[in-house]
Amino acid sequence: MTHPYAVDLNCDLGESFGAYSLGHDEAILPFVTSANIACGYHAGDPAVMKRTVRLALQHQVAIGAHPGLPDLVGFGRRDMAISAEEAYDMTVYQLGALAAFVRAEGGTLHHVKPHGALYNMAALNPALAEAIAEAVYRVQPEACLYGLAGSALISAGRKLGLATAQEVFADRTYQPNGTLTPRRQPDALITDSATAIAQVVRMVKESRVRALSGEDVIMQADTICLHGDGPHALEFAQQIRARLEQEGIAVRPYSHPTTA
Repeated sequence: MTHPYAVDLNCDLGESFGAYSLGHDEAILPFVTSANIACGYHAGDPAVMKRTVRLALQHQVAIGAHPGLPDLVGFGRRDMAISAEEAYDMTVYQLGALAAFVRAEGGTLHHVKPHGALYNMAALNPALAEAIAEAVYRVQPEACLYGLAGSALISAGRKLGLATAQEVFADRTYQPNGTLTPRRQPDALITDSATAIAQVVRMVKESRVRALSGEDVIMQADTICLHGDGPHALEFAQQIRARLEQEGIAVRPYSHPTTA
């Protein structure tokens, strides 16, 4: 059966480290199609990386590297004044670490998605975006670069000939310019599941999202981010997967048109 609509469901995983346990990795994997695995800077450690790669392979979920800023205390969600060269170096370092675990377990690295503040900074800063894209191109040129829909990161990846996936967020609100509402603002998160799911369905079927200002913003949805660390993350993943299938939307790992 051919589906007129298809989308990837990705989730940030492997965010435990040392004695600290975060998220619901094993429980949530049956409901997603791509896993973004932390690489040790904002979260994760070697043992967690290995375990999460193995779990993703067991569930036949596409594996991605999730490089972030070196900020365990702030979970990589605080801006840092880094240069483009530093962005390149830290991306190469983290991507190389995760790719080694994937290779050691007999898997294939499917994509790279920057985390948190690094992701948001690269969405707006062409120099950082180009540095991250260059790191992916040099280390894993066959990997797909996930970035905020319509952002500088998508443009940088395309310029280098990388496969790119435009990402939207189920549980976040948007600004009129297509950026995410900053987390420090009280209306940044959508806490009502029905509202979040309705937003996702509209983004997939109509390529539009309603900004907080009330205006519609064009927004291509190749892949949807689900956060795996919330108190209701598992329940939400189950609900959104079921609703997408009810709507006739195929849920599968993202495949770039040029590589499909």
